[in-house]
Amino acid sequence: MVHGRSIRARMTLATVASFGVLLLGGAALLSATWPSRARADLVAQAATASRHLTTIIDTQRFEDPIPPTGGIGLLQIVDYKGRVVAASAGLLGEPPITRARPTGGDSQVETRECRPEGCLAVVGTSNRATVYGPVVAYAAVREPFLLHSPYLRVMLFGSSALLLALMAWGTWYGVGRVLAPVEQIRQGLQRISAEDLSSRVAVPDSRDEVAELAATVNETLDRLEDAVERHRRFVSDASHELRTPIAGLMVRLEDGLHERGEDDWRAALADAQRLADIVQDLLLMARLDARAPVKKKRLDLGRLVEDEVARRPSRLPVTVRAEPGVHVRGNRLRLARVLTNLLSNADRYGDSKVEVHVRGSGDEAVLEVVDDGPGIPEEKREQVFERFTRLDGTRSRDLGGSGLGLPIARDIAREHGGELTIEGPQTRLVLRLPRD
Repeated sequence: MVHGRSIRARMTLATVASFGVLLLGGAALLSATWPSRARADLVAQAATASRHLTTIIDTQRFEDPIPPTGGIGLLQIVDYKGRVVAASAGLLGEPPITRARPTGGDSQVETRECRPEGCLAVVGTSNRATVYGPVVAYAAVREPFLLHSPYLRVMLFGSSALLLALMAWGTWYGVGRVLAPVEQIRQGLQRISAEDLSSRVAVPDSRDEVAELAATVNETLDRLEDAVERHRRFVSDASHELRTPIAGLMVRLEDGLHERGEDDWRAALADAQRLADIVQDLLLMARLDARAPVKKKRLDLGRLVEDEVARRPSRLPVTVRAEPGVHVRGNRLRLARVLTNLLSNADRYGDSKVEVHVRGSGDEAVLEVVDDGPGIPEEKREQVFERFTRLDGTRSRDLGGSGLGLPIARDIAREHGGELTIEGPQTRLVLRLPRD
C-alpha cells in the first residue's frame, strides 16, 4: 500500500520539486535571454562577413556571383545610387536587401528585414575607395524560425514539463523497484505470528543493503524463536519442578493432620525449603533475563572466595589456593552466588575433596572449582548450562538441586563480562572475569 508519507512518494515529490525548479526556471531564463543573445550572434557574423567583403573590393571586381564569405551566403554590394553592382548567387537579380545606409559618420549599419520566407539580420559596411566607387557591402544571415516564433515559450515550457513528467515516472518506477524487496520483507513479517516463529523472510540475490537487512531480520527471528522456545520450555520445566515439592508437601501436611511423627514434619520442612529455593532461583533468573543494572565495585576475588568457603558448611573438605592481588569489578552478592553454586555442585558430586584456585592470567581473573567426582562427558558439557537440566547418572533429584545452579552462574558471569566453562578430564568449572 502506498500513501503520501511513503518513501516512494516522498522521493518522487522531492525529485519533481527540485528538478521542477531547475527546469522551469531554466526555461523561463532561456525564453527571456536566448532571442537577444541569438540575434547578437547573428549580427556579429554578418558584420564580420560585411567588413571582410569591403576589404576584397578594394582591389577586386566580381565578374561572377560573390562567393560565400565566412560561411555567409547572402551578400550584396550596393552603390550610393541604390544600384546592386554585385551579389551572391542567392540574391542575383534581387533589389537591394535593405534601404538602410550608414549615416552620421558611421561606417556600419545594422538592421532587420523580414520577408515572407523569414527574417534576416543585415549588416552593411560602407567603403568609398573600392573598384566600384563608393559602395555599401551588405551581409545577411537568416534568423532561425524559433527566434521569432510566438511558440518559443510554449515549446520551452512544454518540453520542460514533459521531461519533468518523465523524471517523475522514472523516479517512481526506480524507487519502486528498489523498495520491492523491502515490501516483500514487510509482507513476510506480517505472516509471522507469536504462535509460529518458524517462518523466515526471503533474502534477495542482490547482495546489497536490502539483502543484508533480510539476513539480519532472519537472524533476529532466529534469536526471537530461540528465546520464545526457551521461555516456553522454562515455564514447562518450572511447572514440573514446582509440582513435585508442592505435591510432597501437601501429602506430608495431610498426613500431619493424623499426628505423624517428627520425621514427617522434617521431610515436609525439607520440601518447603526446596520449594523456596526453586522460587528464589526463578526470581533471580527473571532479574538476570531482565538485565537490570546492578551496583559493582572493586573486589579482591581471592578474599571473596576465602570468606565464602569459611562461612559455608560442606560435605567434603575444601582447599583454597588464592593468588593475592587478583581484583575484579563486580557485585559481591552476585559473584558470591556464583561461587556458592559452583561449590554446591562440586560438593554434591565430588567423591572426597574439592579444590578452589584463584589466579591472574593476563587481563583475566580465573577462578577454578575442581572436584574428584565422575566428571561430565565432553559432549554434554554445554547441556548442563541449560535450565532444569540434569545428566543421567550424575544429575539426580535424589541428590537435590533445582537444575538452575549452573545456568544462573553462567548468566551472572556473562553479566560481568566474563564466561563460565567446563574444562579438563575432571569436573573443572572455570570462571573467567575481566581483571580490574
